[in-house]
Amino acid sequence: MAAPQHPPPSRLRAWLLEGLADMGKGTANEAQAPEEGRPWYRVMCLTGVDYFSTLGYQPGIAALAAGLLSPVATIVLVLVTLAGALPVYRRVAEESPHGMGSIAMLERLLSFWKGKLFVLTLLGFAATDFLITITLSAADASTHLIENPHLTDVLHSRQLLITLIFIALLGAVFLKGFLEAIGVAVVLVGVYLTLNAVVVVSGLWHIVTEGHVVTDWATALTAEHGNALAMIGVALIVFPKLALGLSGFETGVAVMPHVKGDPGETEERPKGRIRDTKKLLTTAALIMSCFLITTSFITTLLIPAQEFEPGGPANGRALAYLAHEYLGSAFGTVYDISTIAILWFAGASAMAGLLNLMPRYLPRYGMAPHWAGAVRPMVIVFTLVAFLVTWIFDASVDAQGGAYATGVLVLISSAAIAVTIAAHRAGQRRWFIGFAVIATVFLYTTVLNIIERPDGVKIGACFIAGIMILSLVSRLTRAFELRVSAVTLDPMAERFVRDVASRTIRLIAHEPGRRDLAEYRAKIEQIRADSEVTGPEDFVFVEVTVTDPSEFESVVTVHGEVLHHRYRVLTLESSTVSNALAALLLHIRDTTGRIPHIYFEWTEGNPFANFLRFFLFGQGEVAPVTREVLREAEPDRSRRPHVHTS
Repeated sequence: MAAPQHPPPSRLRAWLLEGLADMGKGTANEAQAPEEGRPWYRVMCLTGVDYFSTLGYQPGIAALAAGLLSPVATIVLVLVTLAGALPVYRRVAEESPHGMGSIAMLERLLSFWKGKLFVLTLLGFAATDFLITITLSAADASTHLIENPHLTDVLHSRQLLITLIFIALLGAVFLKGFLEAIGVAVVLVGVYLTLNAVVVVSGLWHIVTEGHVVTDWATALTAEHGNALAMIGVALIVFPKLALGLSGFETGVAVMPHVKGDPGETEERPKGRIRDTKKLLTTAALIMSCFLITTSFITTLLIPAQEFEPGGPANGRALAYLAHEYLGSAFGTVYDISTIAILWFAGASAMAGLLNLMPRYLPRYGMAPHWAGAVRPMVIVFTLVAFLVTWIFDASVDAQGGAYATGVLVLISSAAIAVTIAAHRAGQRRWFIGFAVIATVFLYTTVLNIIERPDGVKIGACFIAGIMILSLVSRLTRAFELRVSAVTLDPMAERFVRDVASRTIRLIAHEPGRRDLAEYRAKIEQIRADSEVTGPEDFVFVEVTVTDPSEFESVVTVHGEVLHHRYRVLTLESSTVSNALAALLLHIRDTTGRIPHIYFEWTEGNPFANFLRFFLFGQGEVAPVTREVLREAEPDRSRRPHVHTS
């Protein structure tokens, strides 16, 4: 098939479009060769730069949301993590072992346009999750930098600028070329968790040696909330505000292709990869749960409440505050550097996730321009959007928490719904009931979070609207592309083409009806009369059946059959009639060296309505659209198949 001829690109354009996302290449290669993966505990650090880095701001956010009740609310979060999110994503890993996650599971449940639009909606929330990860992590990294005692006087009130610089540096790294380094993640996570463990042990030691701290906290908690049932009730109410502590699970299944499987296992049955990914998810959840509970406990008991308020030295950096307070300025500075590094790398992980996620779906739907498959233009787009989000939220960690939690909760809720449906279809009644309860809990949490912090759903809606509009516009502008990646003919179809190649190749585009003798005879008589074709009867009918019109690109297989002992018919299936016919014509031309002719009957009705039928349902005004597809695919008019319409 011919490809459109374009002038050589400029140096800038060639640089921008050079290659695809490095992470995408790495993931694809490792998905094809699981034996080249890494041990699960090393890959855990890759998801850990996102998951564990939330310790940089989670204790402070929990203290602001729950006050003295923060440790109790955090225990509720841990219970939901271990009894809810963890079982859900262990099932997601089993159902979608190639890193596609819950979005792919739900995509399989829905077809046609409703499935595409649903996936685009989930992609909007996924974009919210990943982009806010970039901006929130950069904002908190700048907070740790500014509040360092050695730098606070110099950098005071410049958080927005510093956050933008962090994001720009992140974009610059990806513009130069970035391969996600698991080794770097292992070092960062190992150092960061070790330093956090030191801070936790130091904090617990001060609590134990100063026994009145626990007594004072318990007395104040009882005075404020009364009894234990009231405390649990309030903890359940404020729990959605702590949902940032659930952020690592979607990333955990996204890195599955990096996990080393068993020797000799295949992509169809990657049992070792699934087993070890479950270990990864469980271990990460247990480590994070321990840190969430202990850090929430020591920060609530040891840091005065007013220090957590916006502008306070513990706002967005509660553990760093304790590191400086109890372990000295030198250790505190080392802790700040470690936190800044892992938060910045969490942004890199999120950017890599975006570069993996969007090209995985949008180009396949025809809802992205060609350059969306190259890393650099996408990095520029995502970086500019991150600039805008940072400016809107004024680089505030607290202000972005709602948007981040919304993205996380929507993805976890969709995963819970997906595994609930999967369990139901598998006839697993107990799992179905359990997952249904978990899905209900997460849906409740999501709705409550949206009601209390509507900024999250507002920015998520902006991402969804942007993706929807740009995707549909992109699909509209690419509607007349060839959209067929390959054409294959079965032996009978090849025989038909070979027989007519010695004469003028004449095809008749035919919409099948009853497929009886009279129908084909009437069609030939009509074509002869309208197009004034004389000579012996030498036509081949072509019939296209539209399958899923929402699919953009397809592989066409052409079958040949003889009907009523005299009429040769080529049948094929595709997402659109016109693009499939154009692809077949170009294939016949390239294999025979002859320019084929195809005959159409004009479609009745309003041209605009017919175009909409083509755009949405793959049919409509077939003749002019086929001609336009051929014109774009073959600029040389002398080599272009002939289209006749009457």
